[in-house]
Amino acid sequence: MKIGITMGDPKGIGPEVISKALRDPRVKSWADYVVYGEDVAAKEWNAETCGHASISYLEKALQDAIDGKIDAMVTAPISKAHLQKAAYPWPGHTEFLAERTGSQKVVMMMAAPQLKVSLVTIHMPLKEVPKQISEEKIIDTVRITFDSLQQYWRILNPRVAVCALNPHAGEEGLLGDEEIRVIQPALEKLRRQGYQLEGPCVPDAVFHQAYEGEFDAVVCMYHDQGLIPFKMLYFQEGVNVTLGLPIIRTSPDHGTAFDIVGKGVANPSSMIAAIELAVEMAKKRDSLRGVKPFGPRDDEEIE
Repeated sequence: MKIGITMGDPKGIGPEVISKALRDPRVKSWADYVVYGEDVAAKEWNAETCGHASISYLEKALQDAIDGKIDAMVTAPISKAHLQKAAYPWPGHTEFLAERTGSQKVVMMMAAPQLKVSLVTIHMPLKEVPKQISEEKIIDTVRITFDSLQQYWRILNPRVAVCALNPHAGEEGLLGDEEIRVIQPALEKLRRQGYQLEGPCVPDAVFHQAYEGEFDAVVCMYHDQGLIPFKMLYFQEGVNVTLGLPIIRTSPDHGTAFDIVGKGVANPSSMIAAIELAVEMAKKRDSLRGVKPFGPRDDEEIE
């Protein structure tokens, strides 16, 4: 088993958390590793050069993953601001990997032992979210989440909760009608195909229910709806996973943390968790090669 790790933004805490993680005896025993990066102390860095370097590490690791030279990618955090200053169009790893692999349908999931959340929309202003939610996006997100829980977590019959967009699930249209017009029709189509779904669920209650074991994952309508409760519980150990790609990619659940760079205090727990999950996902994927899928598939028609 060989895992590729990209260094992320050269001015961020990626180099430190990677170094600390790879010195951990547990991590050493899980796999062999190749780090895509360079000696950050060897040259001066500015925003533009950091942006270009971050993408160059990703491109090399992604090509090796596609070519089968590594079994999975783990990506240290990048700076969206530095990418923009280097004239790159992607707001994050998810969008970059989707475009470069030609993946039309990808899902961002935050994963931890007792809570997994997937997002229908990702990096956009909050005012744009209602316009971007559609039956198609909800159906795609649920299907990819469902398939990934089967493939990578071996949950044969996943129980998935789908969040409402509005408070109190819209209160029958009094607080918004997206639940009636968009979310409920999407869920009805999915249920007819055999998916176990609950929703549209009241957002202020469903995360506690999932944490207590009632659901295997929660599908959320927008970024902060899912990440705020997730990070409150798993700020140090959470993992960002991109589902729907032809390769496995995980990442620590934190940013570049420029304010603590060079102080030696960066916590490697999330990087360690990201490496561990990448290894486990690769093992389970490989063990299922040639095995018939467990449940409903993406290529089945929904009428």
